[in-house]
Amino acid sequence: MMKDGVRPPTPQTAGQRRRFWAASAISAVAGGGFGVELDGRGIRLPGGTPLCVPSRALAQAIADEWAQAGGEKGGHFTPDDLPMTRIAGTMIERVAPDPQAQVAALLHYVDGELLCYRADYPAPLCRQQQAEWDPQLAWLRARHGIDMAVTTGIMPLVQSPAVHDAWRALLMPMDNAALAALGVMVPAMKSIVLGLMVVTGALPAAKAAEIASVDERSQMDLWGKDAKLLEALCAQAAEVEDAARFLQLCRAE
Repeated sequence: MMKDGVRPPTPQTAGQRRRFWAASAISAVAGGGFGVELDGRGIRLPGGTPLCVPSRALAQAIADEWAQAGGEKGGHFTPDDLPMTRIAGTMIERVAPDPQAQVAALLHYVDGELLCYRADYPAPLCRQQQAEWDPQLAWLRARHGIDMAVTTGIMPLVQSPAVHDAWRALLMPMDNAALAALGVMVPAMKSIVLGLMVVTGALPAAKAAEIASVDERSQMDLWGKDAKLLEALCAQAAEVEDAARFLQLCRAE
């Protein structure tokens, strides 16, 4: 079993933290799974739970990011340097104790689905949305029988009870790793459809993030590059990629 462990900074911690360990390593956990030790002491999550993940591959990825964070003992790092740890912590301390709460949180995005809110001008943006978003909604209809309504303008769109029920039926059987990954992807892209496509392997993470940025890319085509907007889009894509990598590592043998 893990010893009394060191606790990593919480995901909400702002600013830099000082590295207090020299080395990281993975360890087998009695009863199954793998932990990560810093200088021989197991990591504990902010809620006090020992970090224990289902695959050696994920544990190794977590150990590797701790090995790199801050460079060396005494160096500085931020929680952004530990994406696999953050998502694993969410899975262990938030999703696993109450998966239905995570499903309920994800279902809030059904009525706000990005792909269902279309512009009515300018014409180039309308055409781009149609070209890049319609195929994803068509996949949802063909693969899962969910026909989501589409609107133009800014008025809220409420999907039918049948659509909400179908989404609930899709999400409820998902394992904790998939729900944790969706908990990162869906808010990042404002799209439960694109999140579902990534976690089911229907769409690569990078392509999903690109599809989610149609409006921003169209804006820059019209007005020119915007450094802050490009930075935000890169951060969005990185979140989606991190969540997809986390799920792949969870499922590794």
